[in-house]
Amino acid sequence: MSIFFKSKNRIIYFNSNEQNSAYELGLALSALIKKHVLYNKNIVFLCIGSDRATGDCLGPIIGYKLSKYINQPGFHIYGTLEHPVHAKNLKDTVTMINQKHDNAFIIAIDASLGKSDHIGYITLGEGPLKPGAGVDKDLPEVGDLFITGIVNFSGMLDHMLLQTTRLNVVMSMADQICLAISYCINQIKSLLLNEVY
Repeated sequence: MSIFFKSKNRIIYFNSNEQNSAYELGLALSALIKKHVLYNKNIVFLCIGSDRATGDCLGPIIGYKLSKYINQPGFHIYGTLEHPVHAKNLKDTVTMINQKHDNAFIIAIDASLGKSDHIGYITLGEGPLKPGAGVDKDLPEVGDLFITGIVNFSGMLDHMLLQTTRLNVVMSMADQICLAISYCINQIKSLLLNEVY
């Protein structure tokens, strides 16, 4: 569970129930990556969450899906259903990523809580994500960009809300985010080919 920092950079909301949301998210993500990343930089998708609570499994599901079809040099995925990145291993994982991938550009992906009328929305923003803040966990900020899926509303007993979140909401957003990332990677690959030739 995450909250995001509103800074001078805006946070963009996408309604995952709208037909073109994956395409629009992919375009916006491509534009932000092109703005910040040199062509030879490693891009890391850090999918945060636990597979033990429905509301917190968005990240690991996305990591699982991405790891099945993204096998491109320069793109790396951490946090899957088999090997989730969560509160207990987040700090060590980030340290390992920074050691293994010099000057990596990290895109943090996590579930979040929000307003009830924003359930099902996906957010994209620049800057770090604060994982665990939605459920009062003190974890380090991570990422150069972030993607979150608002899986439930924020209120009292947020831990209970994680257990009662509908899996359909999580899976629908995971599908849209994975489509957007796939589109984004194809855009970046074609850009790199144009720069090489």
